[in-house]
Amino acid sequence: MTPLFLKILGMNWLLILVTSVLLVMGVYSIHEATSYFENSVLNSKWYDQIKWICIGIVFFIGATLIDYNWIKWGALPAYLVSIILLLSTNTELSGAESWITIGGLTFQPSQLAIISGILFLAVLFGELPKKFPIFHNSFIKIIIAAPITAIPCLIILLEPDFGSSMGWIVIFMTSLLIGKVLFRYIIVIVQLGLIVLPILYFFGLKDYQKERIETWLNMLNDRPVDEQGAAWVPKHNMIAIGSAGYLGKAHDKESAGNIKITDNSIQSKSTLVTEMGFVPPNVAINDFIFVTIAERHGFRGSFLLLLLFTVLLLILTYICYSAKDMTGRMIVSGFIGLLFFHVFMNIGMCVLLVPITGLPLPFISYGGTFILMMLFMLGLCQSVWVHRNSSA
Repeated sequence: MTPLFLKILGMNWLLILVTSVLLVMGVYSIHEATSYFENSVLNSKWYDQIKWICIGIVFFIGATLIDYNWIKWGALPAYLVSIILLLSTNTELSGAESWITIGGLTFQPSQLAIISGILFLAVLFGELPKKFPIFHNSFIKIIIAAPITAIPCLIILLEPDFGSSMGWIVIFMTSLLIGKVLFRYIIVIVQLGLIVLPILYFFGLKDYQKERIETWLNMLNDRPVDEQGAAWVPKHNMIAIGSAGYLGKAHDKESAGNIKITDNSIQSKSTLVTEMGFVPPNVAINDFIFVTIAERHGFRGSFLLLLLFTVLLLILTYICYSAKDMTGRMIVSGFIGLLFFHVFMNIGMCVLLVPITGLPLPFISYGGTFILMMLFMLGLCQSVWVHRNSSA
């Protein structure tokens, strides 16, 4: 058999199965959240998502079949390009100028930046210690990782995009843990971070970001909130999820249907919060798609989604453990940190565990750039698995 065929046979097919189910679930949820629109651009979002997934599959296959050690040469250029793109944002969406529009195509460079950051750290932690023994020193590793993560983190924070900037902190801490930095150094860094938090809150956040945090704290403590303002979306998220029950409302004829929605008007007899417009349609397929799933499919749908992400975590953890070298472990662990940071923050903001941050749910939320980056990184993780027994 040819090496290519052996690589295909050697793929982690359970990883492919779980990811495929998540992608199908995402497309179906986007279709459900927009199918009641008439003459709206939102009608075609589920189809657009399928097209992005098809492109992403090409990225996935390419990243899987090529030995992941190519990043030794590609990580630094990709990181530098991503920094340039972060400084070149020209489009504001949802209060943050964190997007670039080129020829009608809009994408978010912060997602490319964090992927390139993971790969760059993987190369530095995996390859430098082989050639220069001094890079085994924990303090040196911190000195390397800190500016690599801090520079894009600060740029993104100034856009301002607080949620995406927090992802860099997760990547930084993950790199230290997997990169064998002494635990006492990590404890000191955590303590310094706790000291910096109040400074960041008072001097680094915009007024609307502070309002989101204050609203979240007030809702947790049953204090009065502006239900027509900052508390509007989190309040209706909780109503949608809390009223769904075990089975959800998707097949309840009295709850769903009898609705006519266009881009300019809503005429609805539905009792679904996501159909009545209380959760804006453009975010019901993106940041708040978990609300759409939970309201329509209840506890069983939410549990299935969480179960799939748990299985995915276990598979990726085993791949990380099976990696042949530090570079491979750093790639997979970085992706695990990024993936489950997004899962926790997205679902957490829907159920009031954390303030609203505006982060998509991996493989489920609508979004071209994000789905491409997720499938590309998943392909690299698959490459770590496929090449685990090859010579270094």
